[in-house]
Amino acid sequence: MTIDTTTRTDGAPTESSPRSARPVDPDRYVRPGGRGDRWANAVVRWLTARGISLRGSRVLTVIGRRSGVPRSTPVNLLRHDGERYLVAPRGRTEWVRNVRAAGGVAELALGRRVEPVTLVEVPVDERVPMIRAYVDAWYFEVGKFIEGLDRTSSDARILEVAPGMPVFRIAGPTD
Repeated sequence: MTIDTTTRTDGAPTESSPRSARPVDPDRYVRPGGRGDRWANAVVRWLTARGISLRGSRVLTVIGRRSGVPRSTPVNLLRHDGERYLVAPRGRTEWVRNVRAAGGVAELALGRRVEPVTLVEVPVDERVPMIRAYVDAWYFEVGKFIEGLDRTSSDARILEVAPGMPVFRIAGPTD
């Protein structure tokens, strides 16, 4: 097996595997794992709903696209270059589909503080810096969902994966 060595834009060497040559489906969806993932999400949601943020966690609420009922899920709030973002490392999840159907209208909550927001999807070719920052911050938590990315992945590799990893910029309710 031949390993092709490339260089990140920051100069750090990295290796690309044969897996990185596969195109990433923009409709990819990595289902939650078993009881462990469900339990962890429940704990994070419970703590966040009570005002305890774990590394920026929030509860995202958006109207369900089919039911019309508000749906909530815990998310990791990414702060990058003065902006706030939500990244979907598992791809086109239910919350991503609901946000798109709702035109980006949502709420972010931490305890009793509820912030109405508009989520604006970041174009695929602009996602690399946000995905890199997300991987750097939460790799320990989401590494199993992100198509072989790690902290040493090249910008080119991140761009290959970007179509299947939606990113939303968080704007105020009227931005």
